[in-house]
Amino acid sequence: HTIYGVWGRGPSDVYAVGSRAGSRDGFVWHYDGSAWTELTLPAETPKNARGNVPGFFKVWGDATRVWVVGGEGLLLERDGEGPFVARETGVETTLFTVHAEGDRVAAVGGASNGVLVEVTETVDDATPEACPLLQGVCLTRRGGFATGLDGTVYERRNDRWLELDHGQPLVVESLHAAWVDPTGTLYAVGGNVLTPALTNGAILTYGREIARYTRPAPEDAGMPDSEMPQIVCPEAQIDPVPEGSIARRWNEANLNAVRRAVPRPGVHARNLFHNAIAMYDAWAAFDATADGYVFTEKPTAADVDAARTEAISYASYRLLTHRYSFENGGPVSLACFDALMDRLGFDAENTTTTGDTPAAIGNRVGAAVVAAFVDDGSNEGENYRDQTGYEFVNPALVVDQPGTTLDDPLKWQPLNLAVAVTQNGIVTDAGVQGYIGANWGGVTPFALVREGTNPYFDAPGLLDDQELVDATVEMIRLSAILDPDEVQTIDLSPGVFGNNSLGADDGEGHGNNPVTGEPYASNVVPLGDYGRVIAEHWADGPSSETPPGHWNTLANRASDSPLMVRRLYGEGAEVDRLEWDVKLLFAVNGATHDGAIAAWEQKRFHNAARPISLVRWMAQNGQRSEPSGPSYHDHGLPLVPGLIEVITAETSAQGERHQHLAPYVGQIAIRSWRGEPGDRATEVGETAWIRGTEWIPYQRRTFVSPAFPGFVSGHSTFSRAAAETLTAFTGSPYFPGGFGEYVAPPRSYLVFERGPSVEVRLQWASYYDAADEAGTSRRWGGIHVWQDDYHGRRIGSQVGMRAAALARTYFDGTARD
Repeated sequence: HTIYGVWGRGPSDVYAVGSRAGSRDGFVWHYDGSAWTELTLPAETPKNARGNVPGFFKVWGDATRVWVVGGEGLLLERDGEGPFVARETGVETTLFTVHAEGDRVAAVGGASNGVLVEVTETVDDATPEACPLLQGVCLTRRGGFATGLDGTVYERRNDRWLELDHGQPLVVESLHAAWVDPTGTLYAVGGNVLTPALTNGAILTYGREIARYTRPAPEDAGMPDSEMPQIVCPEAQIDPVPEGSIARRWNEANLNAVRRAVPRPGVHARNLFHNAIAMYDAWAAFDATADGYVFTEKPTAADVDAARTEAISYASYRLLTHRYSFENGGPVSLACFDALMDRLGFDAENTTTTGDTPAAIGNRVGAAVVAAFVDDGSNEGENYRDQTGYEFVNPALVVDQPGTTLDDPLKWQPLNLAVAVTQNGIVTDAGVQGYIGANWGGVTPFALVREGTNPYFDAPGLLDDQELVDATVEMIRLSAILDPDEVQTIDLSPGVFGNNSLGADDGEGHGNNPVTGEPYASNVVPLGDYGRVIAEHWADGPSSETPPGHWNTLANRASDSPLMVRRLYGEGAEVDRLEWDVKLLFAVNGATHDGAIAAWEQKRFHNAARPISLVRWMAQNGQRSEPSGPSYHDHGLPLVPGLIEVITAETSAQGERHQHLAPYVGQIAIRSWRGEPGDRATEVGETAWIRGTEWIPYQRRTFVSPAFPGFVSGHSTFSRAAAETLTAFTGSPYFPGGFGEYVAPPRSYLVFERGPSVEVRLQWASYYDAADEAGTSRRWGGIHVWQDDYHGRRIGSQVGMRAAALARTYFDGTARD
């Protein structure tokens, strides 16, 4: 709910008005001194073209009457203890504000043109000629003022509204509120309030002279550059794993840069892989057997360990500073790279590439990797902008309005967001989403081999009608469970959970621990908490490093285990930690880089719809189960008692399950998560009956769904590719000791809302178990249907096995044979 207006006669007689979603589903609440009650709206309440009650914006009253204004020219009036009645205003646009003085009432609003109506026994149009949008109004015994677009002010004199020349050169979009003090002085406030900018705040007074507000000067105003605050790297992010190998330390620097940047999975997979190449090639330069991937020189050094540490540092520094200079958070990332070089005792300004000093070799490696991928199809030089000419098939879905318009229901449509924030908290441009990675299928891969002009992998893509319906219903069922009060439980013990076959969720667990032979302990948690936790945990990784980065953290954590036996591909003698890390990061990131290319090629090729479009479109059509029943449509949602139902007069009667949906008889209701609460730290969204046309996935309202098509799931592809590579590289499909775990603490872990209600321990026996859960999480989150997930797993499996096999040829020196 958003509450836009409040007015009262006293502490036991207060009214509040607002809307449940943006500019629709208006409500009136009344407080009687002990409790708030939602008041019944009149049947004649105006509705928009989609059949929605508009939003309510302001309320005002006097000793006996109350008025409410809102969208669609709404004006409700209540006399005494009677019901609200709808007054006919003749206005089709929004009335923003209402005010009364004595027996006179005025309401203002409009859109491209302004509206001003006066209410007595009748509602009369009092709009001045050529009046722009009006948003503020305040009446007095002698007249009144109305304010609006571009700082315009009208004054009521002699029963007429006349434009006032206040003499102030205001640079504002609108003066949106007005008040007149007992002396007759007008106070009007506003700024750039009609767009997301919310800047240029202004206070206009007209009448008696008052003190001018002076903005405090910023603390750094007038400082010379030498005294300006310097951008520094947070201490905890300079070298978070100082005991790690030099490759691990630079990988952590890369991951922190990913966390500061705009989440673009393909871009980050590419950067992580290319940094892994730089580190591996700097290591391999001092190894007689290994083949370098880009850099093939073989220098010598008296102290190989020291030379590798220095060469890897310079190579990684050159690559990372090149890639993150213009990323979001770039200045901090560059400061962190500099700080790490300083902590390691290396001079970041040493750019020499001449000779065989470790610094020169590292600089040559970094430069070689940068140059090798300048023209790899990513269009890095233009910030990865699509140059292939993709065009949207469907118009944008306005998230804050119910329903959708689809020219092709099976194809993806972008979202139109009033406020856009990435999953790691970066505010981006509001409005219609772009397409992130439209060109990514054409990026140079690691181990993928294309046959002719066909996609790397054959996948079915578009679904037949029944498969699409079944998948959509399954996802709605999951959404209906996302509630801390859900009574169902689930045992997450690897003994009974996981161990699926490829591309399915048919596992019944591993029984005893396959590594130790010991039984796994039971791990029972509420099913709703489990769904909420995995939807957030796997969304971008626990620290928003995107799925490719998340699998770096999982690989690092597994490698840190004292139970990890570091034998390459499960064979031969154990290797030292640096060799293990450079080779593991090379292989895993080669797999996730190829996973991005393979998945985004499928996304572009099939251009398949996201669940938010499917659910809203089917619900908008009606129900498909009962041809003789109400709201029947061949392409509606199937009726499922307790989950998907038609709103009827009986089900929406007082005290019934659809009571709050009474204005929408004949429409489809679904039981689902309601959306993020007002206070995400202390409240939960809960599940309830909502209109199907307003369904939203388990995501922030400022994010909702990623800016690219659905089929196949990137999470599923990345995760299975990484799991296959880890399995091959370590020689075992199992986490060290047959047990991996992540702990989500109670009441504080979730970001979308408060929760979970209890501690939730995610547990996996194998890398495959973790990868499958990552894929499943996107169905709980309302981002994918099961076909997107399962086919992504199958493609990821092939990607990972190819990457692991090719990486091994570089390690054993046969890559160029």
